[in-house]
Amino acid sequence: MMLSQYELEALLLSLKVAGVAVAFSLPVGIFVAWILARCQFPGKALLDSIIHLPLVLPPVVIGYLLLIGFGRRGIIGEWLYQWFGFSFTFSWRGAAFASAVIAFPLMVRAIRLALEAVDTKLEQAARTLGAGFWRVLFTVTLPLAFPGLLAGVVLAFARSLGEFGATITFVSNIPGETRTIPLAMYTLIETPGAEGDAARLCIIAILLSLLSLLMSEWLARWSQRRLKG
Repeated sequence: MMLSQYELEALLLSLKVAGVAVAFSLPVGIFVAWILARCQFPGKALLDSIIHLPLVLPPVVIGYLLLIGFGRRGIIGEWLYQWFGFSFTFSWRGAAFASAVIAFPLMVRAIRLALEAVDTKLEQAARTLGAGFWRVLFTVTLPLAFPGLLAGVVLAFARSLGEFGATITFVSNIPGETRTIPLAMYTLIETPGAEGDAARLCIIAILLSLLSLLMSEWLARWSQRRLKG
């Protein structure tokens, strides 16, 4: 069956929000994961706990904190709006930001585990041959950790597709702007006689998540075969 305009709009917006969330959080995720995997410093356990807070806090709490910090009158958001005319609230950019925050711990954890599995002797051997830090990172460390990096990206993307609580708290439920698939489902569930449409969106969400996981598995196996070859 063809998707309705309502469903297509929610689907495309969800893909856009999830894609932007993952793209902008990936460099930060790699950096944080590398610090946690390779560095020892006072307060490391506290940093690790703070990064993983979105996994245990209610999403509504995350959305409220984002509203206080990055809302139009927030601590940082007011400054951003006054100086750059930029605002996260009531826009798809805010939805992407909320999704990135919620999915960030999953990305970092997957990448960190992959980095910890990389044999540091290979990195040391590359340095003794004259390779600098960045060259070792991009030619040795990240290629070897690629399956975990890929898993982190896919998990974060799938989690971003399903984000609801932080998004609706931070940027509200605006048609065509912040109404992603979960928010569209919520709207339909609250609408009398729209249960069938809500079920269709539910099926779409399940298929998207399943496709993401299958793609992750296929790419991880492809990567492992490539590294072995």
